[in-house]
Amino acid sequence: MSDQKDDAAPWTLFDLGLGRGQVLDEQVPHPGNRPLRSGRKRFYKETGTRPEGDGYAVTLDGKTIKTPARSLLVVPAQALAEAIADEWGRQGEFIDPRTMWLTKLANTAIDLVSLHREAVIDELLSFAGSDLLCYRASTPMELAERQQQSWGPVLEWAETALGASLVVTDSILPVTQPDEALARLRAAVAGLDAARLAALHTLVTLTGSALVGLAVLHRHLDEAAAFEAAHLDNLWQLEQWGDDDEESVRLETRRAEMAEAVRFLHLLDDVASSTQRA
Repeated sequence: MSDQKDDAAPWTLFDLGLGRGQVLDEQVPHPGNRPLRSGRKRFYKETGTRPEGDGYAVTLDGKTIKTPARSLLVVPAQALAEAIADEWGRQGEFIDPRTMWLTKLANTAIDLVSLHREAVIDELLSFAGSDLLCYRASTPMELAERQQQSWGPVLEWAETALGASLVVTDSILPVTQPDEALARLRAAVAGLDAARLAALHTLVTLTGSALVGLAVLHRHLDEAAAFEAAHLDNLWQLEQWGDDDEESVRLETRRAEMAEAVRFLHLLDDVASSTQRA
């Protein structure tokens, strides 16, 4: 990759059709919002990164990429910047936005989450108020036991690590979670930076569980355990009734999306080593 500095006008993701990510689908409109466009011919040869302020910018042929809202595409960790540059470097003759999850997450963090933090946090808390892990099956017994084995430890972790004790039910009627528990969960996300909030939002919306997302963020759950916990009911149904091609494809797509959000978080955790390398 090239790290050569060039003061020429930056590329923008708005021009490339990379203005939206998987997260925040119902977002506050801004000038950069457009549907993704596939098929744009690759117009650059080299990708690179360079220090920019407190972070690292991504470059194409030495020109800094800008977001749809025309902010610099700067991320906190060098490892993440290099991985985003690698996404661009792996593109073939035509640019395929569907293969650029890290780029879209970074863009979402910069253009949207940083400006609408409280709205994002409120949405995360709305998931906690009706968290997937709190609604159990009463029958069949095998499914109920699997839910307890998979979900019980996550609820225990949330109580121990975050101080949030949530109510569990096997009723179809919604339960009201304690205000204190929700306040504890809000405190757990209030201090996160925009990049981590964007990744957490992705995980929570994909899994339907704020607790699963937080457990991944804190590395209490790995990627595989998080996927299985979030899709336990779906996987059990496939076991009972046999393979469903459409459902299997949907789950594999979901697994891939979760994997990229987890990777994004892990790359952000490389901030310390990025500082040492600088």
